[in-house]
Amino acid sequence: MNISEKIIASHAGLDHVEAGQLVTAKLDLVMANDVTGPPAIKEFEKIGLPVFDPNRIALIPDHFQPSKDIKSADLAKIMRDFAKKHHIKHYYEAGRVGIEHVILPEFGIVGPGMLIIGADSHTCTYGAVNAFSTGVGTTDLAVGLATGKAWFKVPEAINVKLVGEKPKNICGKDIILTLIGRIGVDGALYKAIEFTGEGVAQLSMTDRLTISNMAIEAGGKAGLFPFDHITQAYVDGRVQQPYTAVNPDPDAHYSSTVEINLSELVPVVALPHLPENVKPAADLSNIKIDQVVIGSCTNGRLEDMETAANVLNGRKVHPDVRCIIIPGSPAVYKEAMHRGWLDIFIDAGCVVSTPTCGPCLGGYMGILSAGERCVSTTNRNFRGRMGHVDSEVYLAGPLVAACSAVVGHISSEVI
Repeated sequence: MNISEKIIASHAGLDHVEAGQLVTAKLDLVMANDVTGPPAIKEFEKIGLPVFDPNRIALIPDHFQPSKDIKSADLAKIMRDFAKKHHIKHYYEAGRVGIEHVILPEFGIVGPGMLIIGADSHTCTYGAVNAFSTGVGTTDLAVGLATGKAWFKVPEAINVKLVGEKPKNICGKDIILTLIGRIGVDGALYKAIEFTGEGVAQLSMTDRLTISNMAIEAGGKAGLFPFDHITQAYVDGRVQQPYTAVNPDPDAHYSSTVEINLSELVPVVALPHLPENVKPAADLSNIKIDQVVIGSCTNGRLEDMETAANVLNGRKVHPDVRCIIIPGSPAVYKEAMHRGWLDIFIDAGCVVSTPTCGPCLGGYMGILSAGERCVSTTNRNFRGRMGHVDSEVYLAGPLVAACSAVVGHISSEVI
């Protein structure tokens, strides 16, 4: 079996499962945010049961927080009241909150071998720490809250084999955008994407979290990495509960194999209005921009902040550009401050925000007007995603985003 099949089988109490099989499995974690939590809570109340385990539920208001208006305050209050009523252990808000898919791995709440559902499509992020995690809808989440179980159709799996040596200017965002550009936004529809090959060892946990995060942008049910020394170094001291590392069998079955030679990669950008519209950043220097966003559950980690700081150090944001930087968690924010990066950002003319999803989904703090263009390290560039339907979002890694902020057009270099 592959990683996905092993994790699902173990949680379904079975020795073996195959792609296409329908199973009911026990869950290690059920997660929701301030957009998806309130409607799931409403459905949960209809079931009439207590929560299955207050220690295995995570409720994180991060999309419109700190509350941007009365409606967002009401959404957060619903979650807050529910968490108090049911004694939910993992409820984080205000100064304790970060972007959900940043803080859950950071806090060690997700770990190897776990089976996780979340009412957010980017729940697949946790595959980076060797978990099977996937997004679900309101009803499935409500049932998960009450029973600690969910049904699954065991997905087929694509083997993405990474070979070659990763150049220094390449990050996880370039790798996943390259993959999506190759297979398309429906190339992994209802399939797990499992990463293998000697190239995996060259990827930091930040790279892996970014890659797994955007598995859904290829239609993937999950995006999983094997357990290796990098995984172990990350989870040791974080994950407090016992965990089971999972790796594929030597004869694991995959529906197809896609090989990516890391040594051949260049910094890339996904043009509007789909993540599959991928082109080399070097070919897009004629595209002038109005805004840059560096952050989100995709690229709001410390390594991303460091990349941006290295580019912006001693430089100024182009006078025609607004640059918004959003650390993904209080820990990232604090460490960036201690390392002097916040000074670099502010001196360069950037806005530095409290951890939040903010502009990624057109929530607030960075909304685009008609005709405006933004280079963003977020994960989606659908029409109207960050504001007006006639605005444009260009997806890139923090290197391209920071360079573009300085020169005023898309670029992977600064002079």
